[in-house]
Amino acid sequence: MKPLRIGTRSSALALWQANYVRQALAKACGVEPEIIPIRTVGDRLQSASVAEVNEAIGAEGGKGIFIKEIEDALLSGSVDLAVHSMKDVPTEIPQGLAFAAITRRDDPRDCLISHDGLTLERLPQGARVGTSSLRRQAQLRRHRPDLRALDLRGNVDTRLKKVAAGEFDAIILAVAGVTRLGASHRITEILSSEVMLPAVGQGALGIEIREDDHDTSEQVALLDHAETRACVGAERALLRELEGGCQVPLGAWARMEKTGEIFLEACVLSPDGVQFVRGEERGAAADAEAIGENLAATLIAAGADRILRLAGNAAGKS
Repeated sequence: MKPLRIGTRSSALALWQANYVRQALAKACGVEPEIIPIRTVGDRLQSASVAEVNEAIGAEGGKGIFIKEIEDALLSGSVDLAVHSMKDVPTEIPQGLAFAAITRRDDPRDCLISHDGLTLERLPQGARVGTSSLRRQAQLRRHRPDLRALDLRGNVDTRLKKVAAGEFDAIILAVAGVTRLGASHRITEILSSEVMLPAVGQGALGIEIREDDHDTSEQVALLDHAETRACVGAERALLRELEGGCQVPLGAWARMEKTGEIFLEACVLSPDGVQFVRGEERGAAADAEAIGENLAATLIAAGADRILRLAGNAAGKS
């Protein structure tokens, strides 16, 4: 078997994820790939605000800012596979590429890490809560409008240092990322889906390859987890149907029930959290994409299209 090259971002979390895949491939088929770190637009703009990132990359609106250069390297043949957090992957990927595997999902939920060990409900009025995610900010504003949702950029380690130093009273991060970096002891509280629905694909890793690279596909396919692929597929179908070309706060979480059915819940919010629609859908795993599409239709009927339209108009005026 040919030696494989993994393209990945160079952050500590991305390198952990790439090493996880490298070790899994070594165990599954006896091939230990080389890791090739690649710096992306999103990495270069880690200190910028969300608005500054969107302005810097123009009409792309934030889509794919953490993976574009890696996909370019994949298409050029500089690397053989790429490891992505599925939450960073746009619903449309470049022609000629495919996801040969989506690995078993870790906990997709968000967590609160507070300076004084206070839970979300116990944070005092006006407490400063940091997150760069519009999805998290909107849900936080809906649940606790008395708190100050502040923009927070930087990698996970940088964010943890800022809350430890008291620059923020609390921050919100993905459970999976905190756990992968060995910092689960810092978690104050895992947020329930009633309070904070996660990002589409959060907690899952996708392994992207060239569509015509059958040798690599055969090796990587050993790492595919069918349940995770179906659940993430439902979430991404929902996102595809709802996307309006702008950054609209949307949370979604699909999981497999004991009956073998997929349960998908999702919400769409205005950035201030005031306008809000939420729904759920169940169905067979074989119908994963239809589950997402059906729930999108339900949300649109409940007013999600109006929220998307207003958010798009606001983005056009900014």
